[in-house]
Amino acid sequence: MKKILLIALAIIVTGGLVAFMVYKQQSGYTKVLTAKLVKQDLATVVSGTGQIKPTTIVNVGANVMGRVTHFYVKEGDKVKKGQTVATIENVQQAANVAGQEAAISAAKTDISSYIAAEKTAEANVEFHKADLEQKRLDWERAQGLYAAGIMAKQDFDAKKAAYDTDQASLGQAVAGLNQAKAQTDSARGHLGTQVATLRANQDMLNKTIAIAPFDGIVTNMPVKEGETVVIGIQNTAGSTLMTLADMSVITAEVKVDETDIVNIKLGQPADVTVDAIPGKVFKGHVTLVGDQALLRSTGVATSQSTTGTEEAKDFKVVVTLDTPSDELRPGLSTTAKITTAKKSNVLSLPIQALTMYAPPAPGSNGKVEAASTSTPGATVPAKQGVFVMEKDAHGRQRAKFVPVTTGITGATDIEVLTGLSAGQEVVTGPYKTLRVLKDGALLKKDTEKPVTPASGNS
Repeated sequence: MKKILLIALAIIVTGGLVAFMVYKQQSGYTKVLTAKLVKQDLATVVSGTGQIKPTTIVNVGANVMGRVTHFYVKEGDKVKKGQTVATIENVQQAANVAGQEAAISAAKTDISSYIAAEKTAEANVEFHKADLEQKRLDWERAQGLYAAGIMAKQDFDAKKAAYDTDQASLGQAVAGLNQAKAQTDSARGHLGTQVATLRANQDMLNKTIAIAPFDGIVTNMPVKEGETVVIGIQNTAGSTLMTLADMSVITAEVKVDETDIVNIKLGQPADVTVDAIPGKVFKGHVTLVGDQALLRSTGVATSQSTTGTEEAKDFKVVVTLDTPSDELRPGLSTTAKITTAKKSNVLSLPIQALTMYAPPAPGSNGKVEAASTSTPGATVPAKQGVFVMEKDAHGRQRAKFVPVTTGITGATDIEVLTGLSAGQEVVTGPYKTLRVLKDGALLKKDTEKPVTPASGNS
């Protein structure tokens, strides 16, 4: 029994010595998370939220006052250009058109009678011309006979009177013809007036019929069948029968943070998702970048705001979808992810690996300060860079600060332009360790998985 106790004690002592040696060996080491640099495709994406909007949206209003007699469509229906969508009572307008058509018919009849009278007058003129020619020949013959003493004075005077009478009759007939022509022209003028009045009456009748101005979809119908609608006067808006949206060209109108708007340009590609259609992505491109800042709290342009309060601002960006879809409806909430920059096969590193570090100040006897943008006592400005894991002469891993220049930023990685090469291993965290890490510090990889907070913990 005593022998067993001695063996157990020896094992405990040996284990303690081993643990002590391991502890001593690991003392002075900093546990860090690392990642190796690789080449990959990077894209800078700017997100904005907003809603689906058609490029053209029109309120079909009432053009006459009256009661809505019938709607031929309902909200959500698709309509074609020229399609009748609603009618307003038109008893008076239809009566005006019918009365004017009757007046035009009567005017045409009057013109026909005047034309007949004109023909009669023309025939009368021709008759008097022929009769006058006969009387002229009789008069000339009578002059010769009277000069020869063959015709009596009484007969000579009769021939002269007959000739003069026919001249007057011909003048009267010509005047009657001119009067008939004038009456015909006047009747034609009155007919033109009647036709113009009919056109005006027909226009008023047509205004009682609401027509779709383009192919689209009915998005709103604020008026019910049987209600009375009015037209707008001066500064008072008239009744709106319905709202039509042209869905042939659909846009996503989103708001983008002021810090990102400088990177957005016309034509940049975008992926648009709609909350109501999960799992589907619509391709599009930027077609408008607003130049007016909008207050985030009110959505009012800063140029129109009377308050001087400083607050976050957004800018309007319009993304036009490349392929419209029948699933989309105006007003649906949407998110647009706009690709502002893209590069293929570039060296990249995790964004969290970047830090600001100030090298030791001259005369500090090699003392290293913590990585900070304002290191106390340092006279050397802090630089952007990463800590690279490198082995020292004894084979131990140490941190080496390497300044780097960066390019475009992806979702989790950033492009490395200078300072590093593929395959190098850099320190990525933890954040609290990285912000106080010093150049030359001994490192050890942390192989333990991070603790995941329990559900429900804040």
